Amino acid sequence: MKLNYSFGEIAQIIAQESISGQEIIQSISFDTRRIINGEHTLFFTLNGVFRNGKSFIDDAYSKGVRHFVVAQKGSVSHLKDAKEIVVKNTLSALEKLAKHHRSLFNGPVVAITGSNGKTTVKEWLATLLSGEYTVARSPKSYNSRLGVALSLLEINNQTDIALIEVGIGEKGTLQDKREIIQPTHGILTSFGNAHRELFTTIEEHFIEKITLFENLPSFLFPEKLSSEKLKHEHGEQVPILTSFISNFELKNDAISTQNLSLTIRMAQLLGISDTVVKERIKLLSPLAQRMEIFDGKEGNTIINDTYNLDIDSLEYSLSYQLSNAGNKPRIVLLGTNEKEKFNSILSKFQPLDVHYINAPEEFTTSFTNSNILITGSRGKRMDLLAQKMKQLNHQTFLEFNLKSIRHNIQYFKSKLKPDTKLLCMVKASSYGSDAKNIGVFLESIGVDYLGVAYPNEGIELRQKGIKTPILVMNCEEQSFNDCIHYDLEPAIFSIQQLDSFVKTLIIHSKFNYPIHLKIETGMNRLGFIEKDIQELIAFIHAQPEILVKSIYSHLAESDVVDSEFTYNQIKKLERISEEISRDLPYPTLRHILNSEGIKNYTSAQMEMVRLGIGMYGVNGEKELRQAISWFSSISQIKTISKGETVGYGRSFVATNEMDIAIIPVGYADGLSRQLSENNFGVYIQNTFYPLVGTICMDMIMVDVSGISAQEGDSVEIIGKNQTVLDLATKTGTISYEIMTRFSSRLHRKYID
Repeated sequence: MKLNYSFGEIAQIIAQESISGQEIIQSISFDTRRIINGEHTLFFTLNGVFRNGKSFIDDAYSKGVRHFVVAQKGSVSHLKDAKEIVVKNTLSALEKLAKHHRSLFNGPVVAITGSNGKTTVKEWLATLLSGEYTVARSPKSYNSRLGVALSLLEINNQTDIALIEVGIGEKGTLQDKREIIQPTHGILTSFGNAHRELFTTIEEHFIEKITLFENLPSFLFPEKLSSEKLKHEHGEQVPILTSFISNFELKNDAISTQNLSLTIRMAQLLGISDTVVKERIKLLSPLAQRMEIFDGKEGNTIINDTYNLDIDSLEYSLSYQLSNAGNKPRIVLLGTNEKEKFNSILSKFQPLDVHYINAPEEFTTSFTNSNILITGSRGKRMDLLAQKMKQLNHQTFLEFNLKSIRHNIQYFKSKLKPDTKLLCMVKASSYGSDAKNIGVFLESIGVDYLGVAYPNEGIELRQKGIKTPILVMNCEEQSFNDCIHYDLEPAIFSIQQLDSFVKTLIIHSKFNYPIHLKIETGMNRLGFIEKDIQELIAFIHAQPEILVKSIYSHLAESDVVDSEFTYNQIKKLERISEEISRDLPYPTLRHILNSEGIKNYTSAQMEMVRLGIGMYGVNGEKELRQAISWFSSISQIKTISKGETVGYGRSFVATNEMDIAIIPVGYADGLSRQLSENNFGVYIQNTFYPLVGTICMDMIMVDVSGISAQEGDSVEIIGKNQTVLDLATKTGTISYEIMTRFSSRLHRKYID
């Protein structure tokens, strides 16, 4: 971003207010984690699902920011030399600035929307245009209200064409975005079920989509979307451009060729010759939006962003690395020899070390406990280096979709009052997803609390650099010192345990140390019983070493709607917590709802709720997205004859000649042997293939007769065709158990 407005000019634009201020603003920020030098930065205190932007003013100031956009007058009055612009809504103010900035640009602005393929088409089009034009485009998949505004602010004096990706929201939002973007060209990539739940009818959803293209001279839509309404809006129906497809090296499927045809046709409209188009098609990448994060060797965290490299994409990647590195030093591996081109953007983010790599297969430098960004254009094959640096090479792996987790958390938050706090449980290695990496992600999106079962889990989070408050559900006496050393907040469930903890606090000279009181309301597990409450109250008032941060309990049957037992538990906690907190000189939080409780007993949200497995969307709720996939690949395919047996115990006997595939996943990875007797199978090429024989420790065999499967083909164990809930049902258990069985030897990938 290279803005060149004075602070006074921006005040006039977004607040119609005359403020003295000739200081030049060069960039916009809303996330303090992405600020290194805020000298010429304007900080917008944006409120979100998880946070109040005002609470980050001091952090932004400490990083050099002196200019702020706030919603409450006097927000920066305590800070020397700080200036503020007061507006009613900070996001709307940012959009107003973006709209003004757009109005100064006279070149083509292409708006791209659709249920799928938006980012792919945008990135491909940027590649086709890049030789003749300087292109400004949305970073990655920035297509929300905030994303559109930030994308427009990327336009500068050198820009020839702007490509703006636009996502749909509630009814009417595309109209608002159109007025801000003021597009000159448009592309509708597809029309599917994504976001259908936001609208009453399909027609209403469709009309919202094409609102973006009203009054445009022309826009493009795919051949299969035959619609008089689209044509009436001056739309051009684009067929599959077969004369170009032979140059297309990627998988030649219907969706890819449709997206390619739309991309080519828009490039033609913008002045790119067919000869140039055919040559540049060879540069297109199959992966236009996915960024992988995974554990590397020697304690490193790897960010794999190896599909494209230019100034804009590198700035986005460096910003992402900065916000997710925690305490780890940042290393950048660039697949290029153009050092001069990227020096200025690298100096802005100040990574510890940068390596320019021309031959990734020859790179041998090793790193320890670092956050490593690996990026480069497709031709440099930096993806090979990323794979080489993975911690494990086991071809069976788990994939966690952070975008889906974010969506699920937002769904639960939508049921809560704005000021209700959210505690996310990451116990049992965050239900198999690895608490350290998920903890970093949850902190980055601003959850209020993390919860773990035992102190060692909390210690791992602290060692990862996580600063969010951490509640420890089971804190034994021998762990009290570690708990205090790592600033962990214990759950206290008895007078004896509380007395021991206070004695430890006295030794450490600690006062007002946060604790959480666990109350027994019906589960009959750990917790203070009602007859102990008066003694507990007396103890709390006598000991200045402790501060009661929260009072909580567990529901026994939160998945049962309208349960009288549950209502009684809620009332009991309300009564006891009122008794405890009545005479305390400070407020306390209360919480009793888990994931199911948030849905079924929303009115009992109190001051905080606990979200656990609901983050992963694994229990079949239509509003949620499954965030977990489990993949492997075929190691070998062999043909067996009639009468031959397969596996231990010879439990399977072939009735005909058949082909079987051997897949390297077994009960040591967490695949229960019970599935051997319950119609278990896997999906290959989106088709179900049944297990033959018994699940072994390290492998399974499936019947692949009749298909053209090949060794190395991908195998879905959990994914879009077979869910965690499906496996739980076949095993006769619950989703929690399936997830907590995932072996530590399974490689884990995180995509966003």
